[in-house]
Amino acid sequence: MSAAPVNGVPQTQAKSNLGESRYRAAFEQEESPMHQPSRHACRLPRQAAFCFTSCAALLSLGAARAADPAPPAATPQAVVDSMEAVFGPNAGKRRNHTKGLCAEGRFTTAPGAARYSRSLLFSGQPVPVQARFSLAGGRASAPDAARSPRGLALQFRLPGGALHQMAMLNVPVFSSAMPQSFFERLDADRPDPTTGKPDLARQKAVAERFTDNKALAAWMSQHRPPPSFANASYHGLHAFRFVNAQDQARWVKWHFVPRDGEKELSEDEIKAAPADFLAKALAERLQHGPVAWDMVLTLGEPGDPVNDPTRPWPAGRTEVTVGTLQVEHAGGSACEAINFDPLVLSDGVQAPPDDPVLAFRSPAYAVSWARRRAEAAQGQAASGQAPVGDAAKAASPRGEAATTKAVTR
Repeated sequence: MSAAPVNGVPQTQAKSNLGESRYRAAFEQEESPMHQPSRHACRLPRQAAFCFTSCAALLSLGAARAADPAPPAATPQAVVDSMEAVFGPNAGKRRNHTKGLCAEGRFTTAPGAARYSRSLLFSGQPVPVQARFSLAGGRASAPDAARSPRGLALQFRLPGGALHQMAMLNVPVFSSAMPQSFFERLDADRPDPTTGKPDLARQKAVAERFTDNKALAAWMSQHRPPPSFANASYHGLHAFRFVNAQDQARWVKWHFVPRDGEKELSEDEIKAAPADFLAKALAERLQHGPVAWDMVLTLGEPGDPVNDPTRPWPAGRTEVTVGTLQVEHAGGSACEAINFDPLVLSDGVQAPPDDPVLAFRSPAYAVSWARRRAEAAQGQAASGQAPVGDAAKAASPRGEAATTKAVTR
């Protein structure tokens, strides 16, 4: 029996991704010989003093290791487990970006876009799009004014039926350069079974060990949430290799710039905002016509980092507009069966071979997708629901640290 398709693509056609075993090999710590006492230690009486000192030191070292075990390796399963522990149960729902809104529209190509990529995304024909706007984090009840990133995920159905997907945030850089730092920062927000709160000492230790979130933390400290999904730019975060029909290639990054302009809530508006307003704001805006974003490529230069989404490219790089996304309708649930794996790419767009975060996203998305689809099939989607609407403002802010405080630690 063949495996069930994911995102409408048979698994036999899916691009291979790095598996869990590779991540274990990359991140697990090996046992050091210094931690293994010699079988010859302490045999001779004339070495008794040395033996006593050495064995005491070994016992002390062993006790220290037992008290401070090495952190577990970041695997797709471990990351999803941590999201469930931090944010609480979300049976039948996404483990991250749980609160969201489906939308539909189309993408049209700008003149000259094909000079950069032979992808059918830039064929010149209008391309139907399934979209999902969201809030980062695993709380279905997250308030819409939360100081966390906003997401935009897109699935393009290309001429001939092939798919191309994007998963973007309204921030210019990511929080982590490696899956391990993302995992440990997230897992440090896991509530202690005794207190029900995260271990502050552990959070501090993780913050001291990993500093790759500093660029994002600085950006977040200078910006506030948008009043509407229509007033945010969305960034692809990772570098991709565009290849045209002549096999000419270059590295690019992309972001989608709103034609309605970028806007931010004021501090007073954040305090007064209801728990849920983003869906209503988008619906009201759509009454006046489609909402549009221009897809803008930033053209990389030699030496620009292509394997680290925490490092922005230098200012002043050439930018070109290659198309326009128009969102025409919002609502429904058509997007909820899609996992928006960002490695579902069309010919002419290639992922970097050594970006560990991008490679990790694909199997992590698959784990989350498989769990929620299994739960939905078993009728568990109604369990573990968090409060919604204004009631959410009085609910415990469980898990907020993973999407707001975590990026500033």
